[in-house]
Amino acid sequence: MAKRKRLTPAQTDYLSAPAPETKSALGPGAATSSVPIAQVAGDASTQAALSDLVNVMETARAKGLMIEEVPLELIDAGHLVRDRLVQDEDELDALMSSLRARGQQTPIELVEMDTDPAGRRFGLVSGWRRLTALKRLYDAASDPESAADFATVKALVIRPESAQDAYVAMVEENEIRVNLSFYERARIAVRAMKEGVYPTQRAALQGLFGNATRSKRSKIGTFITVVEALDAVLWFPASISEKLGLAVAREIVRDPGFVDDLKSHLKAGNRDTAGAEMRILAAAVQAHQKTAEPPVSEPDVIDRPRIRDTHGAAAGERINTQIAPGLNMAYTPDRNRIELVGDNVTEALMEALQDWLRNR
Repeated sequence: MAKRKRLTPAQTDYLSAPAPETKSALGPGAATSSVPIAQVAGDASTQAALSDLVNVMETARAKGLMIEEVPLELIDAGHLVRDRLVQDEDELDALMSSLRARGQQTPIELVEMDTDPAGRRFGLVSGWRRLTALKRLYDAASDPESAADFATVKALVIRPESAQDAYVAMVEENEIRVNLSFYERARIAVRAMKEGVYPTQRAALQGLFGNATRSKRSKIGTFITVVEALDAVLWFPASISEKLGLAVAREIVRDPGFVDDLKSHLKAGNRDTAGAEMRILAAAVQAHQKTAEPPVSEPDVIDRPRIRDTHGAAAGERINTQIAPGLNMAYTPDRNRIELVGDNVTEALMEALQDWLRNR
């Protein structure tokens, strides 16, 4: 009788047994947890992402869109001729309190420049008040730890295409945030012309105050007369009101010799306050208005440009004559029309002309 074969019980741990070790094709010690080509692809993807991020950041910085923290000692606050002559201490104290409580919320604007002998690498374009407030807080700090909170300023490093763009950025920032006096506006136009940023008064007014109304630009242009005549002797020029400034300019246009009278009054008077200086100016204007007559001498009559004979002028013909530097007159005989054009056509000239026409 055939002998039966004895059956062994099934291996219950067969499915859970570890897989037999396989040899790596890359040799002993090679990692087998991931496929090599996948790792290479992952590294390439990471490098590409980092490169894209660097490009985005460099582009943002080049366009002045990235806020950076710049140490205070690297900034030249006098890089541009500032338009603000005086600073309201109450407003500055309020700004310092805000910076102390909440930190700097709005960045200033800087422009990168060649490092100067003092080690400064950035020039201030706009944000003079914020920078001044931070410097005061830094200087007043009682210990290094608290001083560190105000040692840097948040800034956008912009790249204006020209000096004109930099001046416009400064003016617009102040026009929006804290209004300037007419004198301060006129003064920055004068200084920009002296720096060679603008070739003419008209170009300076249009470039710096292009967003202002025509009437406002005209008044700023009128104040330029006051700035050019009295900037060296005035102590509180930002306090000159619109009405007083226009009156001073009008008298200067009517009689250029009035400038010397004004300087004499100012130097001799007690000007310990802005109000005192304004009273001296107002009194001088009032006295001059009563006594001044437009100076007419024989040489002036001889040398004054004369319009050519208008007989036989063609229909619609405009006959142009230069009356003075920066002032031209155009006459259209058949239309009974006279036009005055040029950089020296200001509100002061208009008011002086009105006075002359009324008294003819």
